[in-house]
Amino acid sequence: MLEELDIRNLGPIREATIAPAAGMTAITGETGAGKSMLLSAIRLVSGGAAESSRVSAGADEAWAQAIFALSDDAVASEHSGDTNDAGSGDADSGFTGAAAAVAKAHDAGVDPEDGELFLSRTVRASGRSRAVLGGKSVPRSVLGAIAGELVTIHGQTDQLKIAASSRQREFLDRVAGDEAELAAYRKAWDALAAMDERLERLRSQESSARQQADYLRESIDRINRIDPQPGEDEELKARRERIENAADIAQGVGSALGALDASQVDVDAADGASAVELINHAVTSLRAIRVGGTFSEQADRLESINADLGDVVFALSQELGDEGSVEDLDQINGRIHELGDLARRWGPTLADVLAWRDKAAFDLEDLDASPEKVAELESERQTLYDAALAAADVLSAARVAAAADLGARVTEELGSLAMLGASLEVRVTPRDKADDPLGPYGRDDIAFLFTPFEGSPQLPMGKSASGGELSRLMLALELVAADTRGGADQTFIFDEVDAGVGGKTAVELGKRLARLARSAQVIVVTHLAQVASWADAQFVVTKEPPDADDDDLGVVTTIAEVNGETRVHEIARMLSGSESEASLDHARELLSDSRLTLPLAGAGAAGD
Repeated sequence: MLEELDIRNLGPIREATIAPAAGMTAITGETGAGKSMLLSAIRLVSGGAAESSRVSAGADEAWAQAIFALSDDAVASEHSGDTNDAGSGDADSGFTGAAAAVAKAHDAGVDPEDGELFLSRTVRASGRSRAVLGGKSVPRSVLGAIAGELVTIHGQTDQLKIAASSRQREFLDRVAGDEAELAAYRKAWDALAAMDERLERLRSQESSARQQADYLRESIDRINRIDPQPGEDEELKARRERIENAADIAQGVGSALGALDASQVDVDAADGASAVELINHAVTSLRAIRVGGTFSEQADRLESINADLGDVVFALSQELGDEGSVEDLDQINGRIHELGDLARRWGPTLADVLAWRDKAAFDLEDLDASPEKVAELESERQTLYDAALAAADVLSAARVAAAADLGARVTEELGSLAMLGASLEVRVTPRDKADDPLGPYGRDDIAFLFTPFEGSPQLPMGKSASGGELSRLMLALELVAADTRGGADQTFIFDEVDAGVGGKTAVELGKRLARLARSAQVIVVTHLAQVASWADAQFVVTKEPPDADDDDLGVVTTIAEVNGETRVHEIARMLSGSESEASLDHARELLSDSRLTLPLAGAGAAGD
């Protein structure tokens, strides 16, 4: 949820900090006071366009920062490894909402700190802007991707997003809860797409591809003829070095053995006793001493040393006469030359040569586009296509059932939001593409068709209603989604949702916003007391004249939270424009009535 919004030098707002409630927060104030600047701040940190004209007069730059508190589950999701390639949120990770935001932040090199993500944006008066995520500069598109998972703005300019068929499909899938069906389909689709790519590569071969096949074939044959083994060249070089230094090796080893144990070589005993004999003599002398203690211990140590010398003598004796001949050297040099030529072409190591050969053999299968090979792959492709089509049918069935329920329930909600006669139909139709109806998300075309009043023709959503009507339609959609699937793990911001509404309908509107706030954070910009009274927190935006010393700065907007009697006075002002005793009593009554116990999400419509 949005834990804090900080603003500096944005339009008439010099400095403001808002800490919205976890449930519903109302932003109120007189027309023209600057409530729109709050939405501008949210759009800025969401990667929206930076307009230097929004920088306050006399300031060098404007700055906005949003701090989002994340659930423990969302933070833990990045490390869980529980990902898939389907879902209506992040197409890469499979997460949605806050979990997807955490995954995208991680991809940008930033992880939540103490369960919080910091998104900020600076706009200079010169027109340049800077986007920052968790203290790290990032492209503004990164802020947009992350904020898009955390915040949904339902305002006049933001409603157009839902007009996109992809957004409508995502929304329907969320309500349908068809994650398993969508994941199964995407697995089948990915396999089919990989086969289509392989077939396309085979069919589009030209002479260059055939030349490449000839080169691979000849290279594989050459490597197979030489038959290199990993590390063979290093072993051969070691053997060559021994042969080339055979005389030195023989002399050195022989001399060493003569000194250690003369019996291992043809050495005249008169030349002197060997090390082994001398140590044995020392041991015998020590053993002859009848006094125990240190003499016996030293004799034991000498015997241990003699045992080690014996091992050395044995190892050196194995090296005598094992250097090879000149003929061996010629063969070794020839083999090293062959292996070196392979390494220069496909190395740098023999292991790399073998890896290249194995990959080349696989590539050669695709390059050898014989009719038999193409026919074999086409048969495999048909099997994959049939599996994908069957999975798409299962997914379509889930969507059709959810679409009928969604349309009926939204239409019911609209009747309580001053939109009698309005209705929504969610239409799921097979894609009109006879040769191949399948796509990355199934075979369905999804359309949200809205009828704003009785007798009006059905029109695509986004082209058939005013900003206020669309906001109420989106409220109805979000309510049904929350009742069906539980909390959306998001912050919803509603602007103009109360346009053209009053009286009892305004109360019902406020009640439904509060109901949605039971499962998600809701922020509403409103001019209706009947809506604001349902909020858990209320902030008032007020225009104030500048100080005499700062007259050149123009009107300044302040934002303050109201509580207790201060809130009563604000509600009274919204009700009648005055703060008379009658309006104050009315305000208290309205606030009291708005504290009625709400049904939990999913328990039925508000007011039941």
